[in-house]
Amino acid sequence: MNSFSYTIFFAAVIALGCLTSTGATTCHPDDEAGLLAFKAGITRDPLGLLSNWKKGTNCCSWFGIICITDDRVTELRIFGGDTSLGRGTLWGTISPSLAKLEHLEAVSFTYLKLTGSFPQFLFKLPKLNLIRISDTLLSGPIPANIGTLKIGDLTLDNSRFTGPIPSSISNLTRLTWLSLGGNRLTGTIPDVFKSMKELRALDLGRNRFSGTLPLSIASLAPTLTYLDLSQNNLSGTIPNYLSRFKALSTLDLSRNQFSGVMPMGFAKLASIFHLRLSHNLLTGSFPTLNLTSGIGSLDLSYNYFHLNTIPKWVTTSPSIYNLKLVKCGINMSLDDWLPVNIKSFYYLDLSENEISGNPARFINQAGVLDEFQMSGNKLRFDLGKLNFTKSLKILDISRNLVFGKVPASLAGLKKLNLSQNHLCGKLPLTKFPASAFANNDCLCGFPLSPCKS
Repeated sequence: MNSFSYTIFFAAVIALGCLTSTGATTCHPDDEAGLLAFKAGITRDPLGLLSNWKKGTNCCSWFGIICITDDRVTELRIFGGDTSLGRGTLWGTISPSLAKLEHLEAVSFTYLKLTGSFPQFLFKLPKLNLIRISDTLLSGPIPANIGTLKIGDLTLDNSRFTGPIPSSISNLTRLTWLSLGGNRLTGTIPDVFKSMKELRALDLGRNRFSGTLPLSIASLAPTLTYLDLSQNNLSGTIPNYLSRFKALSTLDLSRNQFSGVMPMGFAKLASIFHLRLSHNLLTGSFPTLNLTSGIGSLDLSYNYFHLNTIPKWVTTSPSIYNLKLVKCGINMSLDDWLPVNIKSFYYLDLSENEISGNPARFINQAGVLDEFQMSGNKLRFDLGKLNFTKSLKILDISRNLVFGKVPASLAGLKKLNLSQNHLCGKLPLTKFPASAFANNDCLCGFPLSPCKS
């Protein structure tokens, strides 16, 4: 799931991996045999993550191994990683001999180049209550008998699992966390959630699901705090029952085919802090939300909304950091928009609207602003008079009415687009291509034509 804090998790694994219940120099022979069989199935270990897995030593002190009682391994948490982030990884397969670790309560394989199908040894572990398989190369269907497991946390995300969600998953009545996002799952979302009375997080995003949402999702209203169904091919209207999810803090329905108007009952969602509905076919106005703590992240872009102005409940939010309202029918002046906390903005994208005025207050004062995009509007101001914050990395104000000179302070940006404005004068030395400055009144100098002497 996108929200996992893997860095914190990795630190915890390192710390817990050294815990032992006694000073024993060896561990149970079944545990040792199962773990060494797993190591034998690893073909590459460039950073030596399993280097201390040695026969005759206490396996409770090995990397990723946790023992709580009776010198038996209770948790197996192997965290590899993206080498570009400074973490090692492992290549190989999962040995079925891990079934020897009969006291296992938690199994986690994260950021590993593991191949093969869903590990069948998991079905032989009587005490198992957590499965986390994330960012691997495991593939194939989720087993039809998945419902025979007795677990409270099931994460099978960002891998290559295919096919439908088995209907037997409805038997997992103890689930508090279900994440199947980022796979290649297909079919409709099954009507299996009525029995999941304790579910707090559901991630089915970034798959290939189609059809409408099942009615049984409504039964999750009392407990669910996180719902991600993004990047599928789901259709129909957004169900009215979502207005009953009073504990919901994150809702992501972006990049689907949802249509129609938003349910007015959404005004009751007092706990929403992250709301993403972009890239759908939604129309009309948007409900006024009465939020307990304000909104932190909002993306309504690329629908058919007619907002006219940026909603007051957005403007008055003290904690908003990510606002994307691209192509939302906004017709107003930036001079009239007075957010209560300009300095909280990190991402701001109001492109493809009818917004006029001067963005100086935002660009000059937003101390952590990383991305400012407002292309395709009616902004009119002197670019040379702005003082850009050091935090700014991306600036796109193309297709506006911007005039003046291009300041040298823009050279430090990662991405820049000033095309189709009324800028003039000699360009400062930058790394940007000609397309970043194209179709202005009289810009000259590299990478455009030389200036006339």
